[in-house]
Amino acid sequence: MMEIIILTALAVIIDLALGDPPNALHPVAWMGKVISLLEKAGLRFKPAGQFIYGIIITLFTTALFAVPTYYVIFYVWRFNITAGIVIAALLLKSTFAITGLRRAAQKIRDLLKEENLGKTRFELRALVSRDTSKLSKPQLASAAVESVAEGLCDSLVAPMFFFLLLGVPGAVGYRVVNTFDAMIGYHGKYEYLGKFAARLDDVLNYIPARISLLLLVMAAAFRKSGRRAWQTARREHTRTESPNAGWTIAAMAGALDTRLEKTGHYVFMENGSAPSIKTIDNAVRIFLTASFIWVVICLLEEVIRFAVTA
Repeated sequence: MMEIIILTALAVIIDLALGDPPNALHPVAWMGKVISLLEKAGLRFKPAGQFIYGIIITLFTTALFAVPTYYVIFYVWRFNITAGIVIAALLLKSTFAITGLRRAAQKIRDLLKEENLGKTRFELRALVSRDTSKLSKPQLASAAVESVAEGLCDSLVAPMFFFLLLGVPGAVGYRVVNTFDAMIGYHGKYEYLGKFAARLDDVLNYIPARISLLLLVMAAAFRKSGRRAWQTARREHTRTESPNAGWTIAAMAGALDTRLEKTGHYVFMENGSAPSIKTIDNAVRIFLTASFIWVVICLLEEVIRFAVTA
């Protein structure tokens, strides 16, 4: 059990020190390529066929990545514990991205500071699914802040939650489903093909999203805005189509006393101040504080489990 504590700490240290590896070496990028390859064939079917095909490829791809992860770690661990810990830590790190999300948000912040709205709109496409081509400066800042709020759940809390439950294969499996949802889990031509993945992602994120809410409230308390974050989340979390995203976005809006809006879809803290460059900075600080709290909780859980079983 002590090895699991070391593994977790090492994965976090790797993330903070190095960030994400190049796409050629990143398992999530590999997941994206597999999904892209499989989804093309599914679009040839009628709606019912697309839905069934979507179930099949979601489960198949999840197994394709999670099962080998289990066996690689199992056999390397038996051969050499140190090598097993390192490989497991690298695989676990690939499922979350504290540094990657921070850098992405700060890149948007720097481009906005330079008044380079064209490049900001282009770069923001990697963070959000909305059309960024006509977004104003406040809307660009809002989208960046929203992505940070949602990213706390998708990019850290959820993968670590499933790691605690099911080990590294659980975290990898979650990341496959979440990648499916990000790529094809929305309306339009993927309405039926991505429906199963989208609903499965909702189920998997149900508990992590609410944990993320509490983490954001705790982080906001250091800014003396924890109560407002909590009240805003309770009052406005139903404004998103997703049953989970509203909790974190509303909490962040309340924590920052800032209006966050996706035009034509939702508005949080309608009477709050307009989002700006400073808003992005403050959102990143809250995200990092919440991330630190969650990592400490995960390590404490592992220490307690070790003490109980020792």
